[in-house]
Amino acid sequence: MAIPEQRNGGTRSGPELQAAPGEPTSRRKALILGTLCITLFMAMLDNVVVNTALPRIGSQLHAGVTGLQWVVEGYSLLYAALLLTGGTLGDRFGRKRVFLAGVVGFTLGSMLCALSGSIGELLAARMVQGVGAAMLTPGSLSIIRNTFPEPRERARAIGLWSGISGLGLALGPAVGGPLVDAFGWSSVFWINVPIGAVALLVGWRVLPEFHDGRDRFDVPGQITGALGFGALVFALIEGPGSGWGSVRVLTAAAIALLALVSFVVIEATRATPMLDLSFFRDRVISGALMSGFMVSFGMFGALFFLPLLMQDVYGWSPTMAGVGSLPATASIMAAAPVAGIVTGRLGPRPALVTGLLLCAASVGGLSLYGLGAHYGSYVWTLPVMGLGMGLSFAPVSVAVLERVPAPKAGIASAVTNTMREVGGVVGVATLGAILTSRMTGLLGHKLHALGIDAGHSHQVVGAVTDGGAGGITASRALPPPLRDTVDSSFVQALHLALRSGAGLLALAAIAAWLLLRAKADRPALAQPSEVAAPSGSAV
Repeated sequence: MAIPEQRNGGTRSGPELQAAPGEPTSRRKALILGTLCITLFMAMLDNVVVNTALPRIGSQLHAGVTGLQWVVEGYSLLYAALLLTGGTLGDRFGRKRVFLAGVVGFTLGSMLCALSGSIGELLAARMVQGVGAAMLTPGSLSIIRNTFPEPRERARAIGLWSGISGLGLALGPAVGGPLVDAFGWSSVFWINVPIGAVALLVGWRVLPEFHDGRDRFDVPGQITGALGFGALVFALIEGPGSGWGSVRVLTAAAIALLALVSFVVIEATRATPMLDLSFFRDRVISGALMSGFMVSFGMFGALFFLPLLMQDVYGWSPTMAGVGSLPATASIMAAAPVAGIVTGRLGPRPALVTGLLLCAASVGGLSLYGLGAHYGSYVWTLPVMGLGMGLSFAPVSVAVLERVPAPKAGIASAVTNTMREVGGVVGVATLGAILTSRMTGLLGHKLHALGIDAGHSHQVVGAVTDGGAGGITASRALPPPLRDTVDSSFVQALHLALRSGAGLLALAAIAAWLLLRAKADRPALAQPSEVAAPSGSAV
């Protein structure tokens, strides 16, 4: 029996220590980074490419805005709830093993999505995808942290890694549009299968294996955290349709409050917590995590509704909507690697604050244009959006990983990604709640002004918000006056949601400026000399 040996703050077995060769060669580093990038590209692409297919999914599977929100949130909810679990599994069983298991789960979930014949089946398959993504994502940043020990080199690697993730987000509409037009909505899921197969084969050969010897799981923390986040999102999504005072919404909100408070109390008393609350005592880490949360909150919340606006209101085809997003794609590709370089030299604050302000300007700018808007009038918002997103990704990861010791890289990476993903979940749910509530009120009032009786008015409102008749797409079959009423109500409600998101992003930029300081101001929490050497042979 191998005697556990303490190395750089983590427990590793004797055979693993004997296999550790030291720092990988440049070629192996490139292969490792390439493998991590392609898997993250797959996960990020799927986050957005599904949005392009939402109108077609809503029409063919008979889902309204709320049902389509759950297609997005079903994935994000499981992803966010299990990210910390994915980090602890990697700590115990090895980052490579858990990472590759996540790739298998995500690829299998993609196949099940493509084969779904109902909105319920699709939601279940999206949850399988979410579980897979939660297993592979924490290991990705942790492997980078240990493969690239030198801070500037690590910042450049994270910049490239972030750029690829941003590229996946930006290419989603451009790739998804033609796929949906040519092969149907299921094709946006089939595209993940060959990417996942390549990542699995290459990753098995080149990724290093290491772990920190965690021997216990935080079961109470996992249960309360997952229950709290799930109940919160359920309440936010169901509130507009069921009524904020309904029994099930109030019950879900109460469960969320109790579970999340219990989660914080449990984590504060655990010897090996899933969520290390000491991170939040560091103002730079807190500022970075808050910024990552808010970028996802604002951008994912806005990006969820843009395909519905372009395709269902403006009448664009999926391909046209995808091509129209290319200015954002190019900007993300240009900004993300630059953000990594700038962050390595100047610290995270300049790039992150600039990115947040640009995100706020782009989301707020989109709210200035109504039904008669032409692409040429609002196209300026797309490169601004891309620059903001591209500048924001890398600084968040760098700020956190620079200030924690290597043995805590796994849990720090899981916390970073959890905050981002929870931000996206809450952003879609919150901005969706604002939009749906506002649209329901506006549409009911306008239909009453047109002389529509209460019964028929309720049917129209339910069809375009709660589903059952194709959602917003159902308005295409309505007579022109009713269709125009639905479209104008949707756009007005969207403007309120976008302005709410823009305002919160601007406040986040101010908070980030105050919380983040020069990188030379380093607390005792960070111990950059403690870098665990990955095991496996160098190439």
